[in-house]
Amino acid sequence: MEFNDVKIYEGTNLGNILQEIHKNSQSKEKELKKLINDLKPLIETAGDAVIVVPLITSYMNAAIKNDDNLIKMATIVQKAMNSGKSAEDDYGLSDKEKEALLDNVRQMNVV
Repeated sequence: MEFNDVKIYEGTNLGNILQEIHKNSQSKEKELKKLINDLKPLIETAGDAVIVVPLITSYMNAAIKNDDNLIKMATIVQKAMNSGKSAEDDYGLSDKEKEALLDNVRQMNVV
């Protein structure tokens, strides 16, 4: 079974969602690096750092949260794929796991 075979909802399969999450993750990483590089020249004093560093920290925390969500999703997907269940059996996912998967997808603004 392939990720493209796992239909999440009409017109979207697991492969689409994982691809979108991956693209978003890469994009956020590039944005974070650009932000840091753009802000470096502005930090000349300790006072400047006090203002700028929390901004960078907030972006980094968001990136970490996204990575954590990717790990959670991958774990749920792996369990589903290894369960040997079919789509008719919801891939062996409990209602709680299905809801967690959808919550993670929503948090990443994929759907």
